[in-house]
Amino acid sequence: MPIATVNPANGETFKTYEAMGEEEIERRLQLAEATFRTYRTTTLAERARLLHRAADLLGEDQQDIARVMTLEMGKPVKQARAEAAKCAKAMHWYADHAEELLADEEPAASDVKDSGASRALVRYRPLGPVLAVMPWNFPLWQVIRFAAPALMAGNVGLLKHASNVPQTALYLEDLFHRAGFTEGTFQTLLVGSGAVDEILRDDRVKAATLTGSEPAGRAVASTAGEMIKKTVLELGGSDPYVVMPSADIDRAAQVAVTARVQNNGQSCIAAKRFIVHTDVYDAFAERFVAGMKALKVGDPLAEDTEVGPLASEQGRSDLEELVDDARRGGASVLCGGERPDGDGWYYPPTVLAGITREMRIHREEAFGPVATLYRAADLDEAVLIANDSPFGLSSNVWTRDETDVDRFVRDLEAGGVYVNGMTASHPAFPFGGVKRSGYGRELSGHGIREFCNITTVWHGA
Repeated sequence: MPIATVNPANGETFKTYEAMGEEEIERRLQLAEATFRTYRTTTLAERARLLHRAADLLGEDQQDIARVMTLEMGKPVKQARAEAAKCAKAMHWYADHAEELLADEEPAASDVKDSGASRALVRYRPLGPVLAVMPWNFPLWQVIRFAAPALMAGNVGLLKHASNVPQTALYLEDLFHRAGFTEGTFQTLLVGSGAVDEILRDDRVKAATLTGSEPAGRAVASTAGEMIKKTVLELGGSDPYVVMPSADIDRAAQVAVTARVQNNGQSCIAAKRFIVHTDVYDAFAERFVAGMKALKVGDPLAEDTEVGPLASEQGRSDLEELVDDARRGGASVLCGGERPDGDGWYYPPTVLAGITREMRIHREEAFGPVATLYRAADLDEAVLIANDSPFGLSSNVWTRDETDVDRFVRDLEAGGVYVNGMTASHPAFPFGGVKRSGYGRELSGHGIREFCNITTVWHGA
């Protein structure tokens, strides 16, 4: 895949880049290693000062970088501005909280005495250069939610971004440099996916994090396992959105539309499978389909656009194949389902009903504005349908019954359960999944400690 900015709204390529050669990659790896030796000794206060400055600069750049993101991957520009603001918020949050999150931990005095020590503690120390392999769908946020905690912990970052968002990738390197971080603290590697394996095998790279597809996760995990290096993986998702009889149906249907089509439906944590109790199925379906039909699809740079194009022609073709397979299997198309005429990689908001286990869309992730509707006879069946997926990233539950809530929290196989609302990430809460959605956690204290050497310090009596 070429390293290029291709506008998904019209297919126009307007900026291309040469991939970095072996000499440049080597120079940057050397720089990362050398920088880490000094950066690791900086104080948390100094790191916080620099990260606050980077966040302030991002706020100043919000309009410009939002336009770049929209031109590179097609998200509505209003959502791109919100993404930039969210990144700045997370950077400020880690700058403010890293000291307490990384504070030395002291075991109970009785345990210290029992170990034969006069004193003991646990200290979090940085690992070194961390390789981040990041996707295009949230080209700022996916990187910042790694970079902010990693840099505050004293690590340095090497970013291999998706090849269709090179301008955003280069902007991120420049942002940290303008904020005052030394040159090697955060570097962008303009390379194709074929270069990742060799970079990850390099002894100077101490760990890796990847957000992306299941095949990409398997490849990185395999190499990292062979080299015995720590990894965090956030892979696909096909999140359930369960609606029970006690729910506010109007509100549940309204939020469901946003939960399905956010970021043009290209979000791992977007709700994709809508599992509705039979008692309220018809009422929910009517409102949900009406909401999906009413969405404005168009130019992502227009302020009133709610759904823009998919990021690539291949992505649209993959989505069409899932819909066509479901249609051949007997699914009903309640709205959408047909590629529009004209330029760009657009696909309409689509709702499918009558899904069976034999259909590909039941087990594969639909990365675009396509929703599947399921009817559940009771709570037990809703849980069975929700868990009948290889993925387990997050989940959404709509009910006013606390007994229902307790059951769903206990039984749903997911890294998050969002009750009466849609899944959203926040720097204070851990983010990640189970099953084929990956392992490890980003954000919160759990995320900042993922790439730390958790060190026991023991003093004899």
